[in-house]
Amino acid sequence: MVAPSLKLQDLIEEIRGAKTQAQEREVIQKECAHIRASFRDGDPVHRHRQLAKLLYVHMLGYPAHFGQMECLKLIASSRFTDKRVGYLGAMLLLDERHDAHLLITNSIKNDLSQGIQPVQGLALCTLSTMGSAEMCRDLAPEVEKLLLQPSPYVRKKAILTAVHMIRKVPELSSVFLPPCVHLLHERHHGILLGTITLITELCERSPAALKHFRKVVPQLVQILRTLVTTGYSTEHSISGVSDPFLQVEGHSSKTVTNISPLSSTQVATNTDTSRNAGNAVLFETVLTIMDIHSAAGLRVLAVNILGRFLLNSDRNIRYVALTSLLRLVQSDHSAVQRHRPTVVDCLQETDASLSRRALELSLALVNSSNVRAMMQELQAFLESCPPDLRADCASGILLAAERFAPTKRWHIDTILHVLTTAGTHVRDDAVANLTQLIGGAQELHAYSVRRLYNALAEDISQQPLVQVAAWCIGEYGDLLLEGNCEEIEPLQVDEEEVLALLEKVLQSHMSLPATRGYALTALMKLSTRLQGDNNRIRQVVSIYRSCLDVELQQRAVEYDTLFQKYDHMRAAILEKMPLVERDGPQADEEAKQSKEAAQLSEAAPAPTESQASQLLDLLDLLDRASGDAQHPPPLDPSPGGALVYLLDLPCAPPPPAPIPDLKVFEREGVQLNLSFIRPPENPALLLITITATNSSEGDVTNFICQAAVPKSLQLQLQAPSGNTVPARGGLPITQLFRILNPNKAPLRLKLRLTYNHFHQSVQEIFEVNNLPVESWQ
Repeated sequence: MVAPSLKLQDLIEEIRGAKTQAQEREVIQKECAHIRASFRDGDPVHRHRQLAKLLYVHMLGYPAHFGQMECLKLIASSRFTDKRVGYLGAMLLLDERHDAHLLITNSIKNDLSQGIQPVQGLALCTLSTMGSAEMCRDLAPEVEKLLLQPSPYVRKKAILTAVHMIRKVPELSSVFLPPCVHLLHERHHGILLGTITLITELCERSPAALKHFRKVVPQLVQILRTLVTTGYSTEHSISGVSDPFLQVEGHSSKTVTNISPLSSTQVATNTDTSRNAGNAVLFETVLTIMDIHSAAGLRVLAVNILGRFLLNSDRNIRYVALTSLLRLVQSDHSAVQRHRPTVVDCLQETDASLSRRALELSLALVNSSNVRAMMQELQAFLESCPPDLRADCASGILLAAERFAPTKRWHIDTILHVLTTAGTHVRDDAVANLTQLIGGAQELHAYSVRRLYNALAEDISQQPLVQVAAWCIGEYGDLLLEGNCEEIEPLQVDEEEVLALLEKVLQSHMSLPATRGYALTALMKLSTRLQGDNNRIRQVVSIYRSCLDVELQQRAVEYDTLFQKYDHMRAAILEKMPLVERDGPQADEEAKQSKEAAQLSEAAPAPTESQASQLLDLLDLLDRASGDAQHPPPLDPSPGGALVYLLDLPCAPPPPAPIPDLKVFEREGVQLNLSFIRPPENPALLLITITATNSSEGDVTNFICQAAVPKSLQLQLQAPSGNTVPARGGLPITQLFRILNPNKAPLRLKLRLTYNHFHQSVQEIFEVNNLPVESWQ
């Protein structure tokens, strides 16, 4: 005997009582079979009950598509109970992907024209939820009529339906322009709230609407002023703040109203900040001031409001303030600087998200005038910060020190402190940067080697520090033993202590293979810097000839061969390393000078025929001195032809082929393209230009592009050209990425895009692995 169908309440209790997923599926399958049978029998009395159970099953994630046609039957029914469940089912089971949604257009049209308010409300809610572009075009006249109905209940829902229609079909803007001006005279909270939303949508999608609504700006400002000063609707006041939802919506329509400075000032001064509702209104005021490019005084007011937020006991408010100040720091740097002590205090927050935001803002506030004080604060934070923040803090300190270092000695001390405190968390290029810095500061060689020796003697666990110290001891070990440095206290070190310390590094289980390579090379270089016997160094080198690490073994074999066969060349081979040129302002200046010299050489007269012939004779002489070498083929007898052939070819190589552009992202008309340039004077540098375009019908706002590269590369993000991409192929946003890849490692790029499009927040994180080979090889 077949079990009878369950009621909705009994079905919910039985599903919740199932102890396993298999039992739950069994209950649902049995009940769905009863529901199908009831639909086939055409029971009109209990159809809405069966559909209600089916909707509950659908909300649990089980298939319920077979109930779509029953929704249409219930909507066409004359009973309100049937219509209520039918419209609910249509909102849940139907959307634009199903052709069945077009079949209810006529039913919705009839219900909108009946004049029964509950039925009209159901139809409007359904239309605003799943109405397609075709349905919006067909039903726009009915919704327009309802905007002027006497019932506030129907008008409020009609306004929200009009907002949905404008988003779906922007060309319907002209239909809803006339009623909006009349709706602004209403005092009903819901109608005013919806009207401001509708006006905002109209103005964002239609330039004609924006021009049309400029005349209502004084009226909107007056509404906001009344809300702040005298109150508007007592039943909508929250915690002493007059109608905060309407205030927030009024300020969020900044693209439409261009709210006057007087109104914003009144809101900022008259709003109670002891309640969360008042803080919400103030924050929306700040966003308005930020987005409408207000006067400097008004922007300072916004920064001061955020500064007060930093003193709030609520962590959420402090997080919002830090995030907003981070957006403002580029445009209003001096105003944000006034709150630097409060921002630094936020570094000690126990909440990880707060301390991370405070760290980002603190690093953004560093400049040449406060670099010493800020570095002290950041270094103190580095010593006690959580492990997940240590890498970001160390990298930020190193970058800020490289950019704003007042002296080389201060720069060296700062990097040494970072390596001593968080050496295992620094980027891979920290070792190369510090060795480059020390090598270029000849007057600080003795000071640097003594500081590094002391640090290495205290701790050999920080691998980047050990590598830099080993390199510096190998290069300037003779200065370490002299003991004539006036920068620090006298230090008496003998040769045996230095060798013993390097041997300790080689034998330590904490040393990486690369660190052992630094130490072994340092020992080898000390064989030419020290005055004593080199037998101890030779013994250590010979031990590592049988090392399991292939690279370390190769080094030891080569060094031992130097001792045995080429000892007379050892001193010349192990001389101090020359300074390696790096990209920077000085390199740019030298490149500029070389360019000017090249232009002068081009303007000089060409060599005469006699000069060319003398040069050819010299080359021929060199050729004859090679004995059995073959003679070159006959040269071009034309005057100067041989000179061009022999000299211009190596000196003026052909320009590199252009790197093809790459499209990496496309969504709803928003497209992101990458273009590449490698400057000939610095092949290790890659310039990537990010271009964001928008071919859709809606503007892209608050566009932010962030990037990350592997640790072996250096990435510098330049400021973008803007944060808004206009619709329909407007002016694109461009941003420059500078990537330094000295080792020509394979290039991988991870991008994060955040923006607002069609009133939705979009965030995309993706990795670009198909970059052209020409961009990094």
